[in-house]
Amino acid sequence: MFKAVISVNFKKSILDPQGNAVLKALNSLGYQNVEDVRIGKHIEVMLDCENKDKAKEQLNEMCDKLLANPVIEDYQVEVVEVGR
Repeated sequence: MFKAVISVNFKKSILDPQGNAVLKALNSLGYQNVEDVRIGKHIEVMLDCENKDKAKEQLNEMCDKLLANPVIEDYQVEVVEVGR
């Protein structure tokens, strides 16, 4: 059994209006040292798979097909083996 943590964020070249709104709010609260905020998605998937490489392969397919929009988003997948 494997647990995957997937982080999905807009590509650097894509504007992030929600992140920009949070940046402005933090600055208005006095946090002037905050220079950039990017808002993304955090996804956890439990996967019963033969091995870590196969799990990673399937997770990348899931991201490309559904969990992320590869045109405007980047993603990172971390996979760890967990007990059943």
